[in-house]
Formats: sequence, structure tokens, C-alpha cells
Amino acid sequence: MNKKIISGFAIAASAALTFGVVASVPASAAVKEVTIAYQGPLTGDAAQTGIDEVNAVKYALKKYNDTKPAVKINLVTIDDQGAGAVALTVAPGAAANKKIIAIVGPAFSGATISSLPYYKAARLPMISPSATNVTLTDKKSVNYGYPVFHRVPSTDAFQGPALAKWAVQNQKSPKVYVVDDKSPYGTGLASFVKKALASGTLGGSDSTPDDTKDFAATISKVKSTDSNVVIYTGYYAQAAILLNQLRAAGFKGDFAAGDGVMSQSFIDGAGKNAEGALLVAPTIPLSVGNPTMEADYVKVMGAASGEYSAETITITNLFIEAVKSGVSTRSAMLNFINGYKGLTAVGTKLSFDRNGDNNGAAAIGGFIVKGGKTVAIEVVK
Repeated sequence: MNKKIISGFAIAASAALTFGVVASVPASAAVKEVTIAYQGPLTGDAAQTGIDEVNAVKYALKKYNDTKPAVKINLVTIDDQGAGAVALTVAPGAAANKKIIAIVGPAFSGATISSLPYYKAARLPMISPSATNVTLTDKKSVNYGYPVFHRVPSTDAFQGPALAKWAVQNQKSPKVYVVDDKSPYGTGLASFVKKALASGTLGGSDSTPDDTKDFAATISKVKSTDSNVVIYTGYYAQAAILLNQLRAAGFKGDFAAGDGVMSQSFIDGAGKNAEGALLVAPTIPLSVGNPTMEADYVKVMGAASGEYSAETITITNLFIEAVKSGVSTRSAMLNFINGYKGLTAVGTKLSFDRNGDNNGAAAIGGFIVKGGKTVAIEVVK
């Protein structure tokens, strides 16, 4: 385990499996079951993120329901494929389902933006483990999620500068080419990366659809600018395709990306070309932040946790604490979330400001793909 990143995140490896809160709601003995939902990509190119996150929800609920509590918590899964267009078709049904009192998610920023009008109208509380677009908590933006949207991770306003710094660490004279995937997440993160790059280091940029399979035109632009670093702000499926095609075209420089790419699926897709890829993410892996819980997760779920599992478990346990205190309605859940003060699964503080951001959001971690795995190195400052 890397001591540098643990000390940088300032977390306790022995963080408890339960969470402290200072919010209370009158109990209602009549309620025997409540329902929460998970929303994210469960099919499609980005499915691994959703599978990792929904499994983390199932882990936390299993731990709770196995205690035979007075109030059982049921789970509904909502597959938005990580796409705004799909979210537009599934969010209305979730909003109309009165049994659902809270949502873990959505996972992606674009899907969140598309879902918000329905969830705001229905006053359905949401806490995302991984949606990082800054507009979601910007009261001046049309995408402002108040009062229902909340999130655990830091925003792209922090991730972008960290990625700009982390990506160029191997180059004495960096020349950076930035490629985004035209999604709200990708374009937002790219804008912060470009602003943070040192003067004269941006070689160029390109925007490609999030389902691009042929990056020949983009690669030609990369080569024409003599760039030695490519930063991709999109998701792992296209990142693997881009990297493989870059290497096939003779690109020898560094490849870097944000949290949308930090998945084992990226490594599997890129194969040996993934080795040495530089990644950042506003997440603390459960295996790093709480190895005791990670060991229990493996025992219960039969596999290691994935990206944003710690954040997802944190959110699910918050909902569990709310139910244990008597919450059984959307309005009561929203009040509970807004009054919550506790700890995450990895021991950092958690509470939400008026706009829905986490007051104790974790630092941005720097990672490198090594030996076919994503290895945590340090906090990027």
C-alpha cells in the first residue's frame, strides 16, 4: 500500500463500517419497507462504472438488511447507459415512482443534467458518487440541481488543474494536445485543463463524439503539432480506442485522463498500451482508504471493489442512517441530507453546502497504470 497517498488524503485505514450523523427524524413504526434507487450505466460502453457502483449499493444494503432491521430497504436500478438521451427516457418513470425516496446517482454528469428537471419537480433527493461537472452546483447555471442534487466527490474545477499538472510530469518541455468527448463532463473538464496548463504548452485541442471509433483525424492533428502529451477528457471505452490508435500511429508520448477513464475496463481495452497511463480522480479507492472494509467487501461480494465504490457505499449508508432514524418520505430524506454531518467510508468528513457540494470533498489523487492495474501514487497538489 502506498503510504504517500494515504498520508496525503489524511484518512484512517481503520475507518469504521458505520457512519456518525447529527440529524434526526421522528420514527414511524408503521413503515416496514422503503425503496431507494441507483441510477447509472448498467449496459453499454460505460457499463463497468455502473456495475461497480450498483454492486457497492448492494453491498451496503446487504450488510444492513442481513441484520433483520425493523425497516427493510429495497433497491430499484435505473439504467441510463451514462447518456443524457437515455436518461430523458428513464427519469420520468423514476420520478413518478412514489416508492423511491432517494437516488444514489446518477453516475455521469450528462445523465444527471437530463434527469434533473424530473427529479426537481418530484422533489426526489439525489446524491451522486461520481458526477463532477461544476454546473450542477452552480446557482447561476441552468443545470443547477438545487434543492435535490448533492454529490460526494470534488468538482472538475479541482480535477482539471490536477490533471494538467499530473499529465506533464515526465516531459521537460511538454506540448499538450487535449481531446474531449463532447459530453458535459468531457467538455467541462477539458476547459479547466486548458486554463491550468502553463503558458505555451497547449499544442492544440479537438472535440470528438463520445461514440467515436476512428480517431484518425484527431491523431493527424496530434502529430502535426508535435505534441508529446495527449490528455483525454471522456470515458474509458473511447479512451482505450484512442490510445490504441495513437500507439499504432507511432505516438511515443504520454497519455493522461481524468476519472472517466480510471477503470479496469480501460486497461483491459488498451492492453499493453495502457501501461504508464497517467490518471487523476477525486476519489479514494476503498482498498487504500479502508482496507478493512475492502476485505469485508471481497468476502461479501466475491470480488474487489471498483471505482467510486467508497463514495457509493458512503451514500448508501447515509440513506440507511436516515431510514434507521425514521425517514420514509422524500421530503424527510431531503431534510436529513441537508442536516447530515458524518464520515465517509474512508474516514473523511461529509456534509453538504447549500448548493449540494461536499464540504469535506477529498483531494485529487494521482494514479499510474502499472502491471495491468491502476496504482495510487499521491495527492496532486
